[in-house]
Amino acid sequence: MNHSTPAREATLRDTTITPTVDFDREGTQHGFLKLPYSSDQSAWGCIMIPVTVVKNGDGPTALLTGGNHGDEYEGITALLKLTQTLKAEEIQGRVIIVPAMNYPAVCSGTRTSPIDKGNMNRAFPGDPQGSITERIADYFQRYLIPLCDYALDIHSGGKTLDFIPFSAAHRLPDKEQEARCIEGARCFGTPATMIMFELDADSLYDTAVESQGKVFVTTELRGGGTTTPDSMRLADTGVSNFLKFAGILPGKPELPDAPVMQLDMPDASCYVISTHKGILELTRNLGDTVNKGDLIARIHPLERTGTEPAEYHAQRSGVLAARRYPALADMGDTLAVIADLIP
Repeated sequence: MNHSTPAREATLRDTTITPTVDFDREGTQHGFLKLPYSSDQSAWGCIMIPVTVVKNGDGPTALLTGGNHGDEYEGITALLKLTQTLKAEEIQGRVIIVPAMNYPAVCSGTRTSPIDKGNMNRAFPGDPQGSITERIADYFQRYLIPLCDYALDIHSGGKTLDFIPFSAAHRLPDKEQEARCIEGARCFGTPATMIMFELDADSLYDTAVESQGKVFVTTELRGGGTTTPDSMRLADTGVSNFLKFAGILPGKPELPDAPVMQLDMPDASCYVISTHKGILELTRNLGDTVNKGDLIARIHPLERTGTEPAEYHAQRSGVLAARRYPALADMGDTLAVIADLIP
């Protein structure tokens, strides 16, 4: 028998996160998304996720996030810098900035949360009474995403992947929304734009935003668990370009002088997945053009000497858009991604 009352059910469905900022207030506010978390270190403690809100009058809202994965630093760094420099009088509308979306993961420098091993980008729509990661995802799903018109989530390869720098959108049922997302990706200003095919799209933040009809852009800005001056220039310029694209900052996006490479990942055959473990030897560089059947990688077994390596060949022609970063590889690892080059 169900003894719950409507009031009790409403409480169970509500969030445990409390913002210390007023999303409707004019001006600039720096605060936190406060999430109670009782731990061995702090019995009545809270996880304090930094947030900045900049608002000036009526206009569109952009939700900018980094640190969806804790070892991807371009977005975290660019958005921390933006919180220092963006002035309310410079914009028309509202900008919500969360530089460290999965704050526990960012603090530990890991892809997933050290508290619950939660992968924020596989946790949507979340659960208000679930794990720490699920509670953060739920707050975005039900509170922050509905506030925005445009969302930018800045990713890079973290410690295990490296990419040619690109901004990306997805194929969507609503072709008008898809076109706006692709235009937003183009306006970010990377040397390449990608139409991404995701292996597990259902629980992504991307899908959560897109399913609410918002314009969504994501990126992959190199990798290796660090930043470079070049990748930071792309991130800094891209954030400004995105706000101009959204009509929040004045002016036009600053696009590259060179032609932008247009890439497409139409299906799962783009992914070269390992079925062996050992030492990875890639035979092609990022950005190389490959033909179907070309040798892409070898995995050399560690168990004994004198053993031939396993060879991996391209299942399609295209551009080597991503590669595994560490040389030590295991079964199930993505070794490479080959994307179609759109003329």
